[in-house]
Amino acid sequence: MKVVIIGGGAGGASCAARLRRLNEQAEIIILEKTNEISIANCGLPYYCGNVIADRDDLMVSSPEHFENVFNIRVKLNSEVTKINPQAKTVTTLNGEEIAYDKLVLATGGKPFVPPLNSLENMPHFTIRHLFDADAVKKYISEHQPKTASVIGGGFIGVEMAENLIEAGLKVNLIELAPQVLAPLDEDMVGMIHKELKDKGINLYLNQSVQEIKSNKLILSSNEEIASDMLILALGVRPETKIAADAGIETLATDAIRINEFMQTNFADIYACGDNVAVKDFIDGSETTIALAGPANRQGRLIADHICGSAYPYTGTQGSGVVKVFNLTAAFTGNNERQLKKKNIAYKKMLIWGKSHAGYYPNSTPLALKVLYNAEGKILGAQAIGTEGVDKRIDIIATIMRLGGTYKDLRDAELCYAPPYSSAKDPINLIGMAIQNVEENRLKPYFGTDFQDMFIIDVRSPAMHQAGHLPNAVNIPLAQLRTHLGELPHDKPILLHCMIGYNSYLASCILRQNGFDNVFSYAGGFSQYKTQKD
Repeated sequence: MKVVIIGGGAGGASCAARLRRLNEQAEIIILEKTNEISIANCGLPYYCGNVIADRDDLMVSSPEHFENVFNIRVKLNSEVTKINPQAKTVTTLNGEEIAYDKLVLATGGKPFVPPLNSLENMPHFTIRHLFDADAVKKYISEHQPKTASVIGGGFIGVEMAENLIEAGLKVNLIELAPQVLAPLDEDMVGMIHKELKDKGINLYLNQSVQEIKSNKLILSSNEEIASDMLILALGVRPETKIAADAGIETLATDAIRINEFMQTNFADIYACGDNVAVKDFIDGSETTIALAGPANRQGRLIADHICGSAYPYTGTQGSGVVKVFNLTAAFTGNNERQLKKKNIAYKKMLIWGKSHAGYYPNSTPLALKVLYNAEGKILGAQAIGTEGVDKRIDIIATIMRLGGTYKDLRDAELCYAPPYSSAKDPINLIGMAIQNVEENRLKPYFGTDFQDMFIIDVRSPAMHQAGHLPNAVNIPLAQLRTHLGELPHDKPILLHCMIGYNSYLASCILRQNGFDNVFSYAGGFSQYKTQKD
């Protein structure tokens, strides 16, 4: 059996190595159009910022390793220009024709470059390959730019902005949407915006670049900002032209359509990674999600299928994590915008917890949000904080993968010791909070519109004076029962504290004393501040 793999990135390299482990006799060839294979692309921004100092640390493997250890031929600088599914051959740019029994398309994606006529007026770079990062570092070293601009507020854009700051530059971050990091909801991303600004990044939201002049960008608002160089971080598009030209089915997004075993409409041609349309784990719809983890697993699945061990790819959740200076943001599943776009009914809960036990030194706040449906099944989750963020989302992502509900969050038995968590982990707490909502013991309130509401701050006078919701009356929790006769029955009562727990206790008191229209502000004043700062 002869297997040809086009592309030596995460999916292609994973597929090749797994194939060899399963079949010592197969002839395996990787055709890579660049001079790089198995590069840790996700580390490129940190290499640009000198956080990763050694270039070799980003080289996960090498052609020599593949050939010496796995007996896999790797042909660099071998761009495939044609696929002939009928003859089962591929043709490279230099005219070489290579036959195959099985073909794997791991061509990945290519950076999107906007159609700006004036782009040539400023040194500009994309970040996809190691040689891209080399070019950025070389330009900074040789030209000593003072200001850099990043277009695009996704993973790479935010990471590049941070690392350019680390490299000593002033940085502008320009994003067409109202927020950076699209997987986060509006009520969560405020913390990220504040962190970016606090660390010196000039953040331009709802903006695009209209024109580029020498050392200057003209934005859609007509504002002019200084810049000595430009990073284009507007995401990637599936690189699938040779597939489409060969009659392999693609979607309007250019992504290759595959079945559950990663096969295209030609049974002997497989595809994986950033170039395919995967099933959204939440609703089964076709989507493109460019992540290294799914690409690796898809490559392995293809190798298994080729070697007779068939199991289906069950969809991509879109689990991700990103460092933003001192903060970490993580997410899995769908967010509110996605669910609304798909007309999927959902409910939500948001709490503020601690990274570990509050009485153990250096615990830090952690915001956690869960989206779920009427049956309690989890549809998505997001978390932001400085410590323990990724493990909470990893737990929820795993529970989601197993079809779990909020009850599984409530009941999850997790490791506990004061330096690492609390006896009731934030995972448990948000499951318990959702239970209270579902059993009509708690009405959470979200947002910043308080019209016609009677607002009570149940914290101490000192905390109230330091900041509170607009027009809030201060009645400390311990005194609430003595003030029941002063509270209105003809309008909604909104209770708030610092993180949402004491206001929940207060709502229990009021609801059991004849007040029906009582709400607790989810996440408390801590959450409110992130949306108003």
